[in-house]
Amino acid sequence: MSQHRQLSAIMFTDVEGYTAIMEESEDRALILKNRHRDVLQKEHTRYNGRIIQYYGDGSLSIFQSAVEAVECALAMQQLFTSEPKVPVRMGIHIGDIIFDEDQIFGDGVNLASRIESMGVAGSVLISDKVNDEINNHPSFKTYSAGIYQFKNVKRKVEVFVLDHEKLVKPEHGTLQGKTSEKKSAADAASRPKKDLGSTDNKPLRSIAVLPFVNLSNDPEQEYFSAGVAEEILNSLASIKELKVAASTSSSQFNAKDADLKEVGQKLGVSTVLEGSVRKHGNRLRVTVQLVNVEDGFHLWSEKFDRKFEDIFAIQDEIARGVTEKLKLTLLDNRKSIVSKGRTKNSEAYELYLKGRYHINKRGVSILTGIHCFQLAIDLDPDFALAHTGYADANLMAAFYGLLPAKQVAPRAKKSAEMALKIDASLCEPYCSLGCYYTCFEWNWKEAERCFITCIERNPRYTQAHYWYGGLFLTWVKGDFFRAETHGRIALELEPLSSICFGMFGSILHTSGKFKEAFEACKTGLELDSDSFICHLFLGWRALSLHKFEEAVQIFEQLHKATRGYHLSQNALIVAYCIVWKFHKATELREDLKERLGKEYVSFAVLGLTAAYIDELDEAFDYFDKAFEDRDPMLLSLKHEHWVPDNLKEDERFQRLLDKVGFPEAKVAAV
Repeated sequence: MSQHRQLSAIMFTDVEGYTAIMEESEDRALILKNRHRDVLQKEHTRYNGRIIQYYGDGSLSIFQSAVEAVECALAMQQLFTSEPKVPVRMGIHIGDIIFDEDQIFGDGVNLASRIESMGVAGSVLISDKVNDEINNHPSFKTYSAGIYQFKNVKRKVEVFVLDHEKLVKPEHGTLQGKTSEKKSAADAASRPKKDLGSTDNKPLRSIAVLPFVNLSNDPEQEYFSAGVAEEILNSLASIKELKVAASTSSSQFNAKDADLKEVGQKLGVSTVLEGSVRKHGNRLRVTVQLVNVEDGFHLWSEKFDRKFEDIFAIQDEIARGVTEKLKLTLLDNRKSIVSKGRTKNSEAYELYLKGRYHINKRGVSILTGIHCFQLAIDLDPDFALAHTGYADANLMAAFYGLLPAKQVAPRAKKSAEMALKIDASLCEPYCSLGCYYTCFEWNWKEAERCFITCIERNPRYTQAHYWYGGLFLTWVKGDFFRAETHGRIALELEPLSSICFGMFGSILHTSGKFKEAFEACKTGLELDSDSFICHLFLGWRALSLHKFEEAVQIFEQLHKATRGYHLSQNALIVAYCIVWKFHKATELREDLKERLGKEYVSFAVLGLTAAYIDELDEAFDYFDKAFEDRDPMLLSLKHEHWVPDNLKEDERFQRLLDKVGFPEAKVAAV
């Protein structure tokens, strides 16, 4: 692909609240979406703009002139105020971009996206650089909305608002969006707080739910106390007006000794729900406190002494109590959302929590998770979320090479479809099916449909973003721009998740951004020093940067830590081949071949190691077997940097890719 750089004005637009509109009326949502695009196309033609891509209910476009970009934005917002009105946010920045056919990259794109995220429907936000460009044009008036520190942007940026009688004009210092520090220190000191402790009685609308402390004598009950907190969190997350920190990030804090101010700062929340669980036989005591992170004041507390089968009622009471204290209304139509996919069987529910606990640990614990979910389903065949958990666990077992794909992938599909049959409102089964169709059936159209459906139903479901971005968009489509977008969304939802950082690191590595991949994986390891995916891509990144000895050291340590796990052993074989330690590479490869009859070993992995030893006939024999097995590792061959040149130069390699049937056309992103 040919690439070139150019200076451009970059515009992002987005229909505010589109998902909620879709839930209320699909017909109205479609009308607004079509009007948004019609106005965009007409006015971009008029002002010489170029629409680069649509993503669901938003757009990305560029202009050669900052003046024309602002004129276009003003004209569009005035049109959107007439019926049918479309609530559109807009953000504009000017910067150097990399243009690669129909995609653009660069820090300028990221900054424009972050400015748009702070927008208010009916307004036009511009960066300080755009403001400098239009400052001498008397037809434009602007005012400062404050200085903000955006995530992953080194400098602080002053954001300006276009001042026009027909536009919405947000007040100085009130914007909220993708920032790591919403106000400059000077701004913060000069303006009253509008969160906890404020004098204007604004409602409190953000919360983190910390893992509940296990006060039982049995350490094995840890999964239960953590699971109870996660279920309460999931109930609260169904309320759109409430910002809820994601479970993986919240779980990084130990409720016993957590500094609540630190929790609030790192997770961007105003309140924290903490608690404890004591389970003894069939008796259960749950104690909870809702705490203001600013001053440590307890806004609400409650103690529940019940029988174990009352756990569902306890969770609902806690969720309702929190919403009342946050001055939110839990409407009747949302009560069904809070309890969706649930069981009335307390034993099945406990097994479900145990299953989730184990698959979140990854590795061989996934197999324990499969067993727990199966037992939960046996006790209650109508437990929809247990079916989804069983589907995810089987998919992970196949993807991580713990079990053959042919054996477990059909189970995953059947269970995900059963979950939807039981409860058609769930989003989670669509994510499971998206992974299934991507990795095992290679039905690209259905895979993307499922991922998009999941994200439209719940844009805050983190797993959908990193599976869609890391598997489908990266390996299958090679669409790294959109893959990175979804990787970043996952990180914004789960800023303290090692899995999210590892998946983001894998996306960056595949796209060739090795230094950025290093930073992502390094951060992931700071969160979880045992993260397999972070260690793995740190090693691949070292190989790609020709830091061979460093790569060998990383892979040797990983191989030892995972006790010869075949994916880490394959990586070490590759590293040994590159540094000409063929004797060691051959020994490890023979060990993999001997283990074939005793345990599952990926044929795609064996094919890759054969290629590095220059046994190409044997390599393609293994790839043929991998094709028959629907081995998901085959999907890595098209775009990953670990594929050796001798393999790619063999005419059989292209025939293999054609046989898999990788898609050529790009599909619109979410």
